[in-house]
Amino acid sequence: MEVTQQQTTLIPSSMPEQYLTFVMGKEEYGIEILAVQEIRGWETTTALPNSAEHIKGVINLRGIIVPIIDLRQRFGIESLQYTPTTVVIVVNIVVDQRTKVIGIVVDAVSDVIDIASVDVNPTPDFGLDTDIRFITGLTSVDDNMVILLDIHQLLGNEMLPSASALSRIINQLDITCETANEQH
Repeated sequence: MEVTQQQTTLIPSSMPEQYLTFVMGKEEYGIEILAVQEIRGWETTTALPNSAEHIKGVINLRGIIVPIIDLRQRFGIESLQYTPTTVVIVVNIVVDQRTKVIGIVVDAVSDVIDIASVDVNPTPDFGLDTDIRFITGLTSVDDNMVILLDIHQLLGNEMLPSASALSRIINQLDITCETANEQH
């Protein structure tokens, strides 16, 4: 009997992945495009009693009740009035082998970009008291730093970092990004 060896094709780490980028304040963020279900304009939500300030409420999306989270408020960034450019990015996240649908409110959607893993800089180490599991890395696009988020880690955990911790992380990333840009 002849045994045939199967060839395995490895995908090189430089193979680009697509990210949807969006803006909140002065920062640009990116999430994997595969997690995005759709992008919608802001619409009024049904408020939930006793919920955190960053939880704007829920919407009925074709029969599915979707919680809406204002990511700006969740990150401790100053709140703004919603405008025609304010959007809700509806994402599918996997938690405990179940898919959840959640909407995140952001200032505006920027672009869909291709990023090779070799172009992603690791997240700086901020010490043990800073939870950065939801940041997968940093990359530069047209001289702008983009903070890449792991949407599953960010929204899938019941115990998200506090707003002040998120604010501190983002401010520290700004300093790190400015230093990295000055070195290039």
